[in-house]
Amino acid sequence: MRKELIGSEKGSRAVVVGAGKSGRDAARLLHELGADVNLLELMPKNVSVELQDECKDKGIALLTGPHKPEYFAGASRIVLSPGIPVGKIRECLPEGCTAELISELELAGRYATGKVLAITGTNGKTTTTSLCAHILREAGFRVFEGGNIGTPLSSYVLGDDEADVLVLEVSSFQAQNCTSFAPEVGVFLNLSVDHQDYHRDMQEYLDAKLNLFAHMSEDSFVILPEEMRSQLAEQPFTKAHRIYFESTDRFESELLPGEHNQCNMEAAFQALSRFGVSEREMRNALETYVPHPHRLERVGEKQGILFVNDSKATTLASVKAALEAFDRPILLLAGGKYKGGDLESLAPLIKRKVRALGLFGASRERFESAWEGLATMHWEPELGGAVRWLMTQAQEGDVMLLSPGTASFDLYDNYGQRGEHFRTLFQEL
Repeated sequence: MRKELIGSEKGSRAVVVGAGKSGRDAARLLHELGADVNLLELMPKNVSVELQDECKDKGIALLTGPHKPEYFAGASRIVLSPGIPVGKIRECLPEGCTAELISELELAGRYATGKVLAITGTNGKTTTTSLCAHILREAGFRVFEGGNIGTPLSSYVLGDDEADVLVLEVSSFQAQNCTSFAPEVGVFLNLSVDHQDYHRDMQEYLDAKLNLFAHMSEDSFVILPEEMRSQLAEQPFTKAHRIYFESTDRFESELLPGEHNQCNMEAAFQALSRFGVSEREMRNALETYVPHPHRLERVGEKQGILFVNDSKATTLASVKAALEAFDRPILLLAGGKYKGGDLESLAPLIKRKVRALGLFGASRERFESAWEGLATMHWEPELGGAVRWLMTQAQEGDVMLLSPGTASFDLYDNYGQRGEHFRTLFQEL
């Protein structure tokens, strides 16, 4: 951490809501800045003994259980962890509280050095973020890769390493509560139904995404999807230069199949070219790029059947992209905690591409009513049963595709655990 920052906000008071990864790092950063910090966590079971000991050693007040007005008294800033609605926290504030409510990204962005490439959208954020970071490293840049992708920006500010470019994945939760954060280059990949349990409607969801670009200057650049040009053309959401992209075939990678990944690669190049990266440098770097797991990940083949782990497909737009990525007959695994969207809109694609549907977990009735008669369909309470049933329907040349179109919380802690279970089931066959 830069020496001039240490203790620079001594005497101020701050509250961090949520003791997850970004909340913990935000509390650490505020402590190093010299602020008196309250770290709030609604669920006591989420607080480890190690965190309790750390807070005690540093003098951070760790407060668990329902949030009380006195916890926020005297605070000049309140930092919200991703997924915590501003409205619910406002209800907890004491009368007359004037504290600013911001995201961890906004907090850390005020102290971070290096140019920022920030990437948002409903689908493809992690792939595009990791791809951009990889290509920049191969081109000789010092890179920090983080944000919603796993390492909070506060962690970078707390560290001693300096980066030329900060490549950040940004969720709608993070972007919505930014008040001054301004990347040099911003990317908006796409928009489809998601997080309707958090955002009031699709307009609020879009506005949250666009807020990432609201404070960019006239000499910065925002990369936008051509399919949204008419929708965005009249909206004064940024001063940055607008550059629109669409799918092209100028970049190829066996590990990035499908038209949606052609879009991701084109968006990445349009962003990276602002940092001086050439087409040749990007092509060379693509040869060594390995995507993150659970995103159209080829697990292996057995009995002539290709097994593909796309557990990260938690939206119907992701399922659509996955189905379109294969020419072979598909055995589709779907089901889980439904997040919204029009299942019937996928009916023509299901009828054309899918030979058998293995449903599992929650939302059975939604899937069955929307896709009845499109393909042979069967439901099992757990993923293992659905995989075993699909094996009775499988033929050589098929693709068994786990692309659930839902959140995983009915059966798993997260989509990664769901994908790992699928890998295990493959190995046990």
